[in-house]
Amino acid sequence: MKKIASCCALVLFGLTWSCLGDVQVTSERLDPGSATFKFKDVPAPSRGDSGGKARLTILDGQRDPNGGGIEKLQDGRVPTQADEPDSNFFFQAGQDGGLLLMDLGKEIEISQVNSYSWHPAARGPQVYRLFGSDGQSSGFKSDLKKGMDPLTNGWKEIAAVDTRPKTDSQGGQYGVKISDPSGLIGKYRYLLFAVSRTESSDGFGNTFYSEIDVIDKNGSSDIQPAATEKILNKFDTAAGKYHFILDSTAAPDLTTWAAEELAPVIREWYPRLVEMLPGEGFVPTSEVTILFREGMGGTPASAGGGRINCNIDWFRKNLKGEAKGSVVHEMVHIVQQYSRRPQAGFVRLPGWLVEGIPDYLRWFRYEPAMHGAEITKRNFERAKYDASYRITANFLNWATDKYDHDLVRKLNEVARQGKYNEEVWKNITGKSVEELGQEWKDENAKRLEIQVKETLPGKP
Repeated sequence: MKKIASCCALVLFGLTWSCLGDVQVTSERLDPGSATFKFKDVPAPSRGDSGGKARLTILDGQRDPNGGGIEKLQDGRVPTQADEPDSNFFFQAGQDGGLLLMDLGKEIEISQVNSYSWHPAARGPQVYRLFGSDGQSSGFKSDLKKGMDPLTNGWKEIAAVDTRPKTDSQGGQYGVKISDPSGLIGKYRYLLFAVSRTESSDGFGNTFYSEIDVIDKNGSSDIQPAATEKILNKFDTAAGKYHFILDSTAAPDLTTWAAEELAPVIREWYPRLVEMLPGEGFVPTSEVTILFREGMGGTPASAGGGRINCNIDWFRKNLKGEAKGSVVHEMVHIVQQYSRRPQAGFVRLPGWLVEGIPDYLRWFRYEPAMHGAEITKRNFERAKYDASYRITANFLNWATDKYDHDLVRKLNEVARQGKYNEEVWKNITGKSVEELGQEWKDENAKRLEIQVKETLPGKP
C-alpha cells in the first residue's frame, strides 16, 4: 500500500473524507430524525454482502445486555428509530469499546467496508481502526486482546475512522465508506475492528452500531438493500390514555399470537397496574414498546424505560404457559418507576422487593388460579421472605392478607420516593420484617406438617 506523508480531511455539508495511504474513508451524517440511511456518497446498508456471511466474534470487551447481539451487525436490517438499542450492537456501558473479529471464510478481494450507526446523542458517531490479514503472515494472531498491537501480530492497518463532529451536537445517522480509488482495498480473510468509545464523561459513550457491510469485488450480484420494514402492531387502551407497540419483526411467527392473545392482556392490565401502584406526583409511562428479541440467553423477559424485551426462544416454548404472565411482571417494572440515577440521600429498594412486588401482582392478582407462587414441601427450605420473585410474592400476599391490604402500595410509594428502610414495616404492620418473615414461615411449616400427617397411609 502506497504511503503518504499525512492524511487529508475535508468537511463539506456533512461529508468527511480522510485517507490512510491510498485508502479513503468517507463519512456522512444525517439528521437524528432521519430514518432513511440514504447518503449522498456512502452506499445504503445492504444484505447478501460478504460481511453478512462471515463469522463475527467479540475478541475483547463485552456486549451490553441492553442492546442487540453481535448478529445485528450482519443481519441486513437497520433500526427505524434513533434510540432503538435492541436493533444495534454496542459494547458494555463503562467500557472503552472492544475488539471485533470478522472471519470471511476465505481470502477475498475487498472493494469496500461500510459501517452504519444511529443515535440521537453521543452514541451516534463512529470511532474505530480497521485492520486486515490473510492469516498467512508470520506471527499472525487472531485472538488479540486490548493492549496488543495488531501491527506486530501479523495485521495491516487499513483505515482509521473518527466521525465525531466538531460541534456539541453528536446525534445523527452515520454512514462510513472505506474504499480505494483503484477499486481494491486489499485481499484479506480476516478483518479486525478496534472499536473505541466516543466520549468518557459518563459510561454511555459506546456507539450504537447498526450494520457492517463487506463488499467482495468479485462477489455475487444478489446484494439487496437492508430491510427497513418492521412488523408493528400499534394499539391503545380503551380510553386512549396509554399507547403500545408490539414489535414482532424478529419473530414473524409470533405476530398472530401477540395480537390475539397478548395484546388484550396488555390493554386490560396495564391501566389496572397503574391504579394498583399510585403515588403523589406519579405520572405513569404512557407509551410502551413490547419487543421480541434474540440473544437474551436464559432470561425470559426484561424491562427498562418504556420497553419490554421478550426472549423469542423462551416465548415460543411457553405460549400456553407463562408467556403472558411474564409480560404482566415486566409491566409492573414499567409502572414501578424506581430511579436509576438517584440523588444523594436516595435509598434504593432492596432487589428482593423490586422483583417480589411484580411477582405478587402477577401470581396473586393477575393469575391466582395458576398457584405459581405456592410454598410447598419441595421449596420450603428455601422459603425466606427475602428470597425474591415467587417466594417473596407469597410472603407479601400473606402479610397483605393478615396485616394491611395496602401494604404493597405503601412499599412501592416509599420506594419511588427513595425513603425505604426497615422501619417502614413496623410503621405499617407493627412488626419488623424479620418478625413477619419468621411468623410467615412458622405458619407455612404448620400447614405443611398438617398436610403430611393427613396423607399418612392407614389414617382413618
